[in-house]
Amino acid sequence: MSDDEAERRHHGLSRHPTTGPRNSLYHWPDAKHPLRVMLNYAVIVLCRISPSLRLKNWLLRRIGVGVGEGVAWGLESTPDVFWPELITVEKHAIVGYDATILCHEFLQEEYRTGEVVVGERAMIGAGAIVLPGVEIGPGAQVAANSLVAEDVPADATVAGVPAEPIATDEAQDLD
Repeated sequence: MSDDEAERRHHGLSRHPTTGPRNSLYHWPDAKHPLRVMLNYAVIVLCRISPSLRLKNWLLRRIGVGVGEGVAWGLESTPDVFWPELITVEKHAIVGYDATILCHEFLQEEYRTGEVVVGERAMIGAGAIVLPGVEIGPGAQVAANSLVAEDVPADATVAGVPAEPIATDEAQDLD
């Protein structure tokens, strides 16, 4: 990822400095109330093992995830446990098996938060990771085990670590 690409993603992130000699993860209870994180975690664990899409969508809405009609969460998929309210998954999108959507990054001297939007009918493949501040456009596809560190345009197909656009004929091979 080029410096310009990294800067574009970072532009959509809120920065929260932490003080003292310890890294920002040590300060997580100051960032989010521990009881809220525990509740979010319990709900997410239940969603990860439940085969019921209706139950998953209902539970995830209770902890603040924006879930559109007909969204499908694969088994073991994991929305952000600290800031699930920063996630929006639009109508008929798919979040694949063991995919992770992150809305935070704890770093050495600060933590960052950013919204993640998964567009209508977009698909995140199994094991993919979506970083904070990213928008996946409508109809876009993210290949399995990819790391999405920047926005994905509508109807594009991306793959790799970091995820990069792939040619149309390569995308057909994924189907």
